[in-house]
Amino acid sequence: MSNDGAWFSGDGPYARYQQALKAGEFKIQKCESCGGHVYYPRAVCNHCGSPQLVWVKVSGKGTIYSTSIVRQKPEQGPDYNITLVDLEEGPRMLTRIINIAPEAIRIGMQVEGEVGDVDGQPAVVFRVTDGGRN
Repeated sequence: MSNDGAWFSGDGPYARYQQALKAGEFKIQKCESCGGHVYYPRAVCNHCGSPQLVWVKVSGKGTIYSTSIVRQKPEQGPDYNITLVDLEEGPRMLTRIINIAPEAIRIGMQVEGEVGDVDGQPAVVFRVTDGGRN
């Protein structure tokens, strides 16, 4: 039986992730059964199906896997990027790179995550750490 409301309730996985972000902490889940790291927040491990997930701080280090530029009209604000980053711990996450022009982002760049702000909400954002080298 599914309880979809629990997903977003105060004790659901997504709500706990948001609480950590609001506290300035970048955390993802880790499975106590298989040791795999899990992102996007879930009720069960996507590697082995175990419900034994705990929240852990991560290194924040990652590598750019893919990126796309969102073009906007000048009155709507500057163009920005939507980027997939492979975390050092294994999961891939959708995010934004904040310290480099969207056109300068390259696959393979090394990045480091932090809790920032996207559209007025706390979110994990990344900065390029390798000086723009691939």
